[in-house]
Amino acid sequence: MIGHLKEGKSVEAKTEINRQVRSTVDNIIAGPVLIFGGNCSNLEATRAVLAESKRLGIGPGNVVCTGDVIAFCADPLATVEIMRRSGVRVLMGNCEESLGLNLEDCGCGFEKGSPCDLLAAEWYAFANRMLGEDARAWMRTLPRRIHLDIGGRRLAVIHGGARSIGRYIFASTPPEVKREEIALTGCDGVLGGHCGLPFTEVVDGRLWHNAGAIGMPANDGTSRTWYSTIVPRRGGLRIEHHALDYEFATAAKKMRQTGLSERFALALQDGLWPNCDVLPEAERVRRGEPVTPGWVEW
Repeated sequence: MIGHLKEGKSVEAKTEINRQVRSTVDNIIAGPVLIFGGNCSNLEATRAVLAESKRLGIGPGNVVCTGDVIAFCADPLATVEIMRRSGVRVLMGNCEESLGLNLEDCGCGFEKGSPCDLLAAEWYAFANRMLGEDARAWMRTLPRRIHLDIGGRRLAVIHGGARSIGRYIFASTPPEVKREEIALTGCDGVLGGHCGLPFTEVVDGRLWHNAGAIGMPANDGTSRTWYSTIVPRRGGLRIEHHALDYEFATAAKKMRQTGLSERFALALQDGLWPNCDVLPEAERVRRGEPVTPGWVEW
């Protein structure tokens, strides 16, 4: 989980994490929940998803962010500020962990010198320059796990994996991996983040759900991004994936004005990731294939 720490800083950083970070927050939820993550410093998308929650009549206490508020885009500080003012529940992602503790990189575990590593180094340096200690202190207070009791089910909100905040779990990740991860939480299902792609899977009667990201398209050739709602129904839950339309051209223009990567700015427009190194083959071959909104009864 923290293999990305600088040598000589790992013990100090672990101590800081243990001292300041809440491990779990428990919440009993009545009514529908809106789930999103991966704001990625995209202020326009963040405004749009918060407006959606108001349109749907879902109050801040029933809105959960799965982390990575900060990443590729041009407004790290403004995105943190609007999230703090919003009153929604925010989970710690690997980006919050790394920026909150002034670590050397974003903690995604990219191979040194790889295209993903070089692209991440650029936005991470930019975010580091823009964020002050007040924002970092807020990041350090975020919980690593949120438990939601809704519709007779207990769900664990985690960023990557149950043990590793930066673990990638995709739709194609084998069911036995998801089964083990869910078991580690002790819950009926998992609401995950980090991978950036929306999907829902039921494994042996237990749920793995990822709402996708709002700050970066789903590598599907469209500018749309993704959030989800969970609605209690008689005998279970209805999990719905929703496309989010927002002012992507404005977000891309701001990235260019601040000198951030043209490759990520273009991705906001054409919906294609600049690099797919983190993706399993099953997800790579679907690059450019539009994601379809859908729902699962569980």
